[in-house]
Amino acid sequence: MDQMVAQSQVRDRARTFAHEAELLFDAKMILGEGPYWHAEQRKLYYVDIAGESFGRFNPVTMHNEQITLGKTVGAVVFDDSDSNSDAVIVSTRDGFERYDIVTGTLTSLADPEAELPGNRFNDGKCDSKGRFFAGTMQHAEVDVTGSLYVLDTDGQCRKLVDDVGVSNGIAWSLDEKQMYYIDSMKQTVTAFDYDVASGELSNPRVIIDFHTEDGFPDGMTIDSEGMLWIAHWDGWQVSRWDPRTGSKLGAVYVPVAKASSCVFGGDDLMTLYITTASIHTSPSAHTLQPHAGGIFTYRPGIKGTPTYPYRKTSNHL
Repeated sequence: MDQMVAQSQVRDRARTFAHEAELLFDAKMILGEGPYWHAEQRKLYYVDIAGESFGRFNPVTMHNEQITLGKTVGAVVFDDSDSNSDAVIVSTRDGFERYDIVTGTLTSLADPEAELPGNRFNDGKCDSKGRFFAGTMQHAEVDVTGSLYVLDTDGQCRKLVDDVGVSNGIAWSLDEKQMYYIDSMKQTVTAFDYDVASGELSNPRVIIDFHTEDGFPDGMTIDSEGMLWIAHWDGWQVSRWDPRTGSKLGAVYVPVAKASSCVFGGDDLMTLYITTASIHTSPSAHTLQPHAGGIFTYRPGIKGTPTYPYRKTSNHL
């Protein structure tokens, strides 16, 4: 495609949106994902899956700390099991692991798919009780070999959902009676009845079908009004949805094709942080989106909901 034509198409696409996200940090990630807001530290954690690393970024000082693990890492959450430690729980190609940021020690907690070397962990998130939910996918993205797991507060790992294509965004309703879950390959958002006391799921039903949308549903968060915010992989946007009706309420333009996930943060929980990716972007396409792999922000005038750390009931890991 002629470069001038491509540039014109990008401009035309942007004009169809009333709002646009702004670049915060040109992180140059290959496959940015999994944003997590740590309210006490006032830092944004995130992962670069293909870059085999995670980072934590201070949006006030603009200081970024990047930590390389040397393996794909799909999600990161802070470990609140020991108040005296500075550690995270990560979902990697080797399962759930604990990384001590001070010592650099990586400790295996559970590897539920050791017999599936073609799979890797992808997105994940904790519920309010401190359980860490994370799912898997086939690295080649051909077969439906993934599952959704939970690392419970007792340290035990169990499978919750199988027959998953590409496990992605997770969010809970404000009353914690429902869990919303994205399978990007199936282009669906599924709602489950959720028992917050046990962490069990039941009664799955598709509430949003993405087949008529631009791109694929990827990461997701929920705001204080109970509406879902969904990143569009190859769709140049993050959209807002009503999970009760399945209706799209609006969208914010992201000047990168591969918007991967989002989370609310900031002192007032009113800043939407958006991760993006540069993977599989040709040199010519990159000139149209020079900040692919960066972190963007948007303030919608709506408060978000907090993110939660992993919380083990015993200090023994």
